[in-house]
Amino acid sequence: MSINHLMLRNLKKNLKNYYLYVFALVFSAALYFAFVTLQYDPSMDATEGSVKGAASIKAASVLLVAIVSIFLLYANIIFIKRRSKEIGLFQLIGMTKNKIFRILTAENFILYFGSLMLGIFVGFAFSKLIIMILFKIIGVEAIASLQFSYQALIQTLIVFFVIYLCIMLMNYIFIKRQSILSLFRVRSSSEGKIKKVSFIEMFTGIAGMILIILGYYISSKLFSGDFSTIMELFLAMLVILASVIIGTYLFYKGSVRFIFNIIRKRKNGYLTINEVLSLSSIMFRMKTNAVLLTIITTVSALAIGLLSLSYIAYYSSEESARKSVPADFAMTSVQDAEKFKDALSARKIKYTQTTIEVLQANFNVKNIMSTSLDALNVDPASMTLPVISEKAVEGIDLAPGETIFAGYNDMLQKVMAFKSSGQIELKSQHEVIPHQYQGLQKDSVVSWYFTYGGLPVAIVDEAVFERLKKDLDPKIQKQYSLYIGIDIADHAQVQAANDIFQKMSFKNHANDSQLETSTTQKENMGLIMFIVGFLGLTFLITSGCILYFKQMDESEDEKASYTILRKLGFTQGDLIKGIQIKQVFNFGIPLVVGLFHSYFAVQSGWFMFGTELWTPMFMVMALYTALYSIFGILSVFHYKKVIKEAL
Repeated sequence: MSINHLMLRNLKKNLKNYYLYVFALVFSAALYFAFVTLQYDPSMDATEGSVKGAASIKAASVLLVAIVSIFLLYANIIFIKRRSKEIGLFQLIGMTKNKIFRILTAENFILYFGSLMLGIFVGFAFSKLIIMILFKIIGVEAIASLQFSYQALIQTLIVFFVIYLCIMLMNYIFIKRQSILSLFRVRSSSEGKIKKVSFIEMFTGIAGMILIILGYYISSKLFSGDFSTIMELFLAMLVILASVIIGTYLFYKGSVRFIFNIIRKRKNGYLTINEVLSLSSIMFRMKTNAVLLTIITTVSALAIGLLSLSYIAYYSSEESARKSVPADFAMTSVQDAEKFKDALSARKIKYTQTTIEVLQANFNVKNIMSTSLDALNVDPASMTLPVISEKAVEGIDLAPGETIFAGYNDMLQKVMAFKSSGQIELKSQHEVIPHQYQGLQKDSVVSWYFTYGGLPVAIVDEAVFERLKKDLDPKIQKQYSLYIGIDIADHAQVQAANDIFQKMSFKNHANDSQLETSTTQKENMGLIMFIVGFLGLTFLITSGCILYFKQMDESEDEKASYTILRKLGFTQGDLIKGIQIKQVFNFGIPLVVGLFHSYFAVQSGWFMFGTELWTPMFMVMALYTALYSIFGILSVFHYKKVIKEAL
């Protein structure tokens, strides 16, 4: 039999094992080619002006290479081990290790580059859909066309050729290091089975759970005022990161076995067949996969967290725009406002106008602060805030000496929290006026130009406002002191008014459009959300495939046990129930731990990204859980096939 004939027979014989390897290759190549095609697609020029689309995608493609490389190298490790007995037989019949390596290299070359070409074709077919999704998210009005990019093709071929060389090097080292005897034992020794839970494992398990809880607790206190300096915040973040990652590793190393061992002891060793197939199997195998599961859990939490935060910002873009620009258009120059109103009248667009005089004054707010401002380098005894009269805001009637704050956002409420009432002092240039603070309302009344991007506006009674006007401190006053808000009467005409606004040239750069502010944030955060989502989806599928490959490997190792159980009288249905519980734990534990990690990470700082937490976060988590569950279901089907073949 010639080498070529032997190689072709091996390909046919191992086709049932290679189909997953082929899927991994096709999926990785399609994903990478489709993503890189965005970088060179001419239609991406529509996004270059504001969000630098191609540059962002180019940076993200580097991370994609790392994810794909690790995935393919790990998949290769699993499948080279599955062929260890075959390699051992080749050596027994007299083949040298170099000849065996050449056979495997030729087989891999056919599979690898055949799958690569198929993957590039699939990626090309889906590239238009991906561009359309991106344009829909960021709101760009452009036509997405299906164009083949030779630059993307060359880049994909180079990247995957380098990965192929790494795979061949890994195979060469594996074959060279293994003896004939070790090749026949490599699969049976791939998982360690320890029957007794030691004291060290118990201590490790408890320590892992304590470290994770510690990380969660510190993250909940991160912006509550307990850490008053930048250095303290930085150290707290490092402690959170270290405790959660180390705790996760110790959790898989000891906590799972420790908890399941307690459950087994409470049953006095009398386990049902379902518990034998689920709890016992996980106890013996999860410890050896601790590093892999820690990486999968940590990166899953990172992907869910980043996608949740970017979606929070995207989801909250309109509300954030209303807080920055309360009216459809906010202006500070009377001349610019008159010019814009004339243009609206010429197009017969009806509008209403709100004019508010805004002054700047220093306040002593020490008595109403709930948190320390040392980390922000702000002196609460002399904080500069905008001041307006009660007459400028409808529905507010204040007595002399009363003040309320308005237009406060969630981020500053976390790092600069006010009490519900208390004594404050308003300082003009030559006198100090005591006031009774009456609380806070969230609705913004003037634009970001007067609030320094998010500080509250102090609303005082008319007499105090007039008194302040006569004794202003000129050093802290803004160049413009009028807020002119223009609202379009018919909401359907806002876009037309915005087009007029964008085409006009104003002397003052503090003029803003609420629609344009919202659109810009959607473009920026939409692109980030798309990239993070794409990378997150890539990792989700690759990590799911890795766990699925592990379950395939375990099912083959346990096939003899299923044969014995079937001969003892257990039905296929009895075994499948235990396998289903096992897969719930195998896939559910990393998923649940990752979701908890991401929840506490998002919970600690979501307010910096938007105004809404629960809906965006739960939508991301639900989607991630649904996609992740697919691999658990597939693994149950594979086990069902193995159990069916056990007799």
